[in-house]
Amino acid sequence: GSNVANAQPVFMKYLHLAKKRGAKIVVVNPYREPGLERYWVPSNADSLLFGTKMADAWVQVAQGGDIAFISAVLLRLDEIGALDRAFIDAKSAGWSELRAAIGKRSVDEFLAISGASRAEMERFVELYAAAPSAVLVWSMGITQQACGSENVAAIVNLALARGNIGRPGAGLMPIRGHSGVQGGAEMGAYATALPGGLPIEARYTESLAAHYGFPIEARAGRSAPQQLDAAGRGEIDVLWSVGGNFMETMPDPDEIARILAKVPLRVHQDIVLSSQMLVDPGEAVLLLPATTRYEVPGGGTETTTERRVAFSPEIPGPRIGEARPEWEVFTELATTIDPARANLVQFPGGTKQIRQEIATVVPSYAGIETLEKSGDAIQWGGERLCEGQTFATPDGRAHFATVLPLEVTLPEGALNLSTRRGKQFNSMVWKAKDPLNGAMRDDVLIAASDAAARGLADGAAVIVRSATGEVRAHLRVAPIRAGNVQMHFPEANPLIDGTRRDPISHVPDYNAIVEILPVT
Repeated sequence: GSNVANAQPVFMKYLHLAKKRGAKIVVVNPYREPGLERYWVPSNADSLLFGTKMADAWVQVAQGGDIAFISAVLLRLDEIGALDRAFIDAKSAGWSELRAAIGKRSVDEFLAISGASRAEMERFVELYAAAPSAVLVWSMGITQQACGSENVAAIVNLALARGNIGRPGAGLMPIRGHSGVQGGAEMGAYATALPGGLPIEARYTESLAAHYGFPIEARAGRSAPQQLDAAGRGEIDVLWSVGGNFMETMPDPDEIARILAKVPLRVHQDIVLSSQMLVDPGEAVLLLPATTRYEVPGGGTETTTERRVAFSPEIPGPRIGEARPEWEVFTELATTIDPARANLVQFPGGTKQIRQEIATVVPSYAGIETLEKSGDAIQWGGERLCEGQTFATPDGRAHFATVLPLEVTLPEGALNLSTRRGKQFNSMVWKAKDPLNGAMRDDVLIAASDAAARGLADGAAVIVRSATGEVRAHLRVAPIRAGNVQMHFPEANPLIDGTRRDPISHVPDYNAIVEILPVT
């Protein structure tokens, strides 16, 4: 569920280095990504000249087939005696319940649901069982499904089955899409968590209240999709959007435009102009130009996938006169709204003082107050989390989750569509053509057998239609699992039903059941 060659290309350098040390890479994806077949790492001379063969094995699951595939693997690992029984017995809980649940079906039944072949599964099991340690990596192909949280739980089950957590060379690695996401979430810019990632419970809100001197409710806020739902119902008077672009990232852009137009006052704070700013307002739109992270006096920090908090210094150069650091705008707004508590949000010492505040309020970030120059960094939580296979749970054990796959039967002639990235950074598209697979922005990747079954040739102009909408596209025959197709976002967003979401994370399901018709 991750295509790091497109979405996180810097990561490829580390895959290259791991390969040179003998690591094996198995890719579980419906589409055989060319960048994961072979990649040219520009910072490495031999890779730049000759390329690096990346994938040692492929498992082409159907989109949405991840839980079924993992269930088959767990059964097979048990059959061949490749489970880490010592870890399971001494360090975990819930295996017997999970084993009983998945034992009601056979390996082959799970494989039929997953879309993967028996040979693919056996090769995966062979490599995984033989590996003394393994790191499981995933991204938005896993999370952007209605069962995204369960998908992640299944991946955790797979790691626990072999004790691949809390020890050198092993672990779980979700890849985030933007260097500001990780640190922002850990500072509390999240509807369902407090600073430090703490759950919204009275014991934690009371601690914050004691520090700041005013009561804080133990109540979750609305997620971004829920905010938009509320705006659509006329419940939002002011919508303040910092960065991002709902018009390009959310499903069903026509519906998003209707929602944005309904809000009386919208405030957009960003470093660039975006399409959501241009939607006519209910009454008014206020645009607040922001500085980039490299222009903030006193510098800032960013948190990496490996929990490394790195200092990012201010870079001298020309400035946009009206652009201001985002934090200054927030503190000025808070001071205007509640002057009596202005002292709580005034930082005359600039970002250095903010980092000192973070070190006090978020103990896991202790050391951030010492970061002052380029190269300074800390890694919260140490080299790895759950060190020594100890777990921050009430019983001190890692918990298997009993998750089972849902069977989805496609209507006759229908295909399962998923969205993907090309040459782009989040919603900002850099090139019309993906340099790794040659696909144009309006191409739909399709298996040769599916194109032939519809009497359509490679390059044919087609209409892709879902229950939500339709778009025009061109077929591109590609090595993708039959029954599945992929298109770039945001071009495919009109096909996506924005009401289908993961019930826990509220992340939209960026997949759709579609039919493909010739343009006549």
